[in-house]
Amino acid sequence: MKSIDTMTPCPCGNDAGYAACCGPLHDGKPAESAEQLMRSRYSAYVLLREDYLLASWHADTRPASLRLSAQQPAPTWLGLDIRQHRVIDSDHATVEFVARYRLGGGRAQRQHETSRFVRENDRWFYRDGEIKA
Repeated sequence: MKSIDTMTPCPCGNDAGYAACCGPLHDGKPAESAEQLMRSRYSAYVLLREDYLLASWHADTRPASLRLSAQQPAPTWLGLDIRQHRVIDSDHATVEFVARYRLGGGRAQRQHETSRFVRENDRWFYRDGEIKA
């Protein structure tokens, strides 16, 4: 797990800082929306918070592990752009995003995805996603 200065901008791009944005969610506070959960999950990838990623992943689709620390070359995350947050009903939503990253010294790449989220027992969970070409 990487450390972060709590006064710096949050990895998800929020200038309020990690301590006021994704930090409380990583410490157990429930996300208020699917978009907020998406942002916190991006920050968890940046900070190698596999524990948080697995805990915020719906049990029906959650992998046993992600092995983030074993990724070679490790991605350098460059930014997150939320394209759309769509509320389907009170317990279902989608978030379309583009995450930019670089592997090793290679060219920057993009992951464009529409993720599906579900709320159970007042907590949002990532269910799955569809990668866009």
